[in-house]
Amino acid sequence: MTEKTLILDEEGYLLNLQDWTPELANQLAQDVDVELTNAHWEIIYLLRDFYHEFEVSPAMRPLVKAVTKKLGAEKGRSIYLMTLFPGSPPKLAAKIAGLPKPANCL
Repeated sequence: MTEKTLILDEEGYLLNLQDWTPELANQLAQDVDVELTNAHWEIIYLLRDFYHEFEVSPAMRPLVKAVTKKLGAEKGRSIYLMTLFPGSPPKLAAKIAGLPKPANCL
């Protein structure tokens, strides 16, 4: 099996979205010291579904709204998302999910 060369932008976001795999997500998460749990995977797959539907990675407010709608009010809180994806949940989760950086996240 040949190793595929992944192309990331200068901030570490995957440039070819088709290159994403769950194994790659684990590697990207390890690179930022995040240990992926089932709770993380719920958000990662929700983000990927959101991207496929709207063709954009959500910033915090739309992410919270989407999580609330799909996973319930308890998980649809920014504090919950910050425990999973420290710093900027939309940016970090998008990076691990192999999606572009959310447009309005600095």
